[in-house]
Amino acid sequence: MLVIAKLDRLARNVYFISGLMESGVEFVACDMPAANKFVLHIMAAVAEQEAEAISKRTKAALQAAKERGKVLGGRRVSAERFAEIRAAAREVSSQRAAGFAIGVLPVIEEIRSEGADTLQEIAAGLNERGIDTPRGGQWSATQVSRVLARA
Repeated sequence: MLVIAKLDRLARNVYFISGLMESGVEFVACDMPAANKFVLHIMAAVAEQEAEAISKRTKAALQAAKERGKVLGGRRVSAERFAEIRAAAREVSSQRAAGFAIGVLPVIEEIRSEGADTLQEIAAGLNERGIDTPRGGQWSATQVSRVLARA
């Protein structure tokens, strides 16, 4: 049995609901658990009518917004401004990465002083100390290399 919260959540189309009933699929709408086929057909017709009304109201509202000069859809900023925003975001990301690298560098130096020679050994040392990467994961040689390059 198919259990749905509300009939109009299943479909707002009389033909679909009718076809579902005719195919023998049992279903119950929790908002009308005792509804018979007749009531389900009527409620499906009401839901279909409401869907059409919503569509008309939405189209009218969008048209009115266009007439008022409102820009609908797409980017809200020019391509140049979008490029500026992306560049600023990259700069912030780069600054965060640099700050993280500076913060973890003393630990890397400590691991080196304990005898770690390779990037993989340094990564293992960071993982053993429970120090997460900036994204919360495990360290690898590549990540250690990038941190050292930033610092």
